[in-house]
Amino acid sequence: MKFSLFMYCTIGRRHELEAGLAGLNNDYYQRMLGEIAEIARFADENGWYGFGHPEHHLQIEGFEISNDLNLMASWIAQHTTRLRPIACGYVSTTHNPMRVAEQVATLDHMTGGRLCFGVVRGYQHRWVDQFKIRPDLAAVGKWNRGTDEDDYNRRFFEEFVDVVLTALRSNTFSYEGEFWRFPNDNLNPHTHTVYSDYGAGVDADMTIHEVGIAPRPLQSPHPPLYGGFTMSMSSAVFWARYGGTPIVLSDKMDFCEALWKAYREEAAQHGVDKPRGHECGWGGVAVCAPTDEEAWAQFADMEWFWNQWAIQFGQGMPLQLVGSPDTISRQVEEAQTLLGIDEAFFLVPQGIHSADQINASLELISDKVMPRFA
Repeated sequence: MKFSLFMYCTIGRRHELEAGLAGLNNDYYQRMLGEIAEIARFADENGWYGFGHPEHHLQIEGFEISNDLNLMASWIAQHTTRLRPIACGYVSTTHNPMRVAEQVATLDHMTGGRLCFGVVRGYQHRWVDQFKIRPDLAAVGKWNRGTDEDDYNRRFFEEFVDVVLTALRSNTFSYEGEFWRFPNDNLNPHTHTVYSDYGAGVDADMTIHEVGIAPRPLQSPHPPLYGGFTMSMSSAVFWARYGGTPIVLSDKMDFCEALWKAYREEAAQHGVDKPRGHECGWGGVAVCAPTDEEAWAQFADMEWFWNQWAIQFGQGMPLQLVGSPDTISRQVEEAQTLLGIDEAFFLVPQGIHSADQINASLELISDKVMPRFA
């Protein structure tokens, strides 16, 4: 079984966040970068598979100051040799899919073929509305779930994913969809013989009929693909079409079993063959300590964070992998027995806890939990 970490890129401790405008404090940001490097190095040296992080902007409060996925993935890669940065994910409503494909392929080279990536729909209105690339797009969440706005966002997202993967998998291609057309101008305005003599997709009369990104991804056909945190059957089934791995942080084992089954059935219809247990990633918020009592005491600040931040976006508290190594091992064993999970995700209270606290928790997991599932 693979064990991966996920963080929100939180800039400060609880009392620092409560003081307000923590995201504007450069000393806190410098400390955060150093602590992320410490956590990444520890994970790299102790057999962890990946280190996931999201994309969010304009975070003057500092709760989730993750910003550019490529830069954070590069920071993680800079301080590690084996650990995979999991850039999860590019917010579709705020990017050009061709540019994302190009960035993913380039970053795959710059990380030595260690990159993993994901694409998400965008749920934080404040920043998404400032960064969105079309005026008719909107963030999605509990306030507009099931509306025409939600449906429009989903159609855009699904086409966006299709363009990104088409670009990553094809040397050159053309694409015509509801939202995107590539190439979007079929005649180069001046003669450039390099295009027609040494390239592909451009005729001698400068008609452009296909385009392609360079470089090609280092991993073939592209880096491993993830879906962001989901509790939605429809989202999981969508990723099955492409062999992507949605991340599910849930203790509702009956729901997980149904979701894994639906994934397999949809994947089979699209010729996607993944071994049992590889359908989705599973996990939860993680704090490990020598005793359950110590772990739950440490979890209090992360619970405060979740209630202040995620709950108001409509995200309920996920599974809590909180306790002693034996307690957490039992939770993982139950999930593995039922689902055959290939990858477990541990969402750590980075920033809320110091790097020393995080690494003490990870040391217990590395030494006393992970070997049981080797």
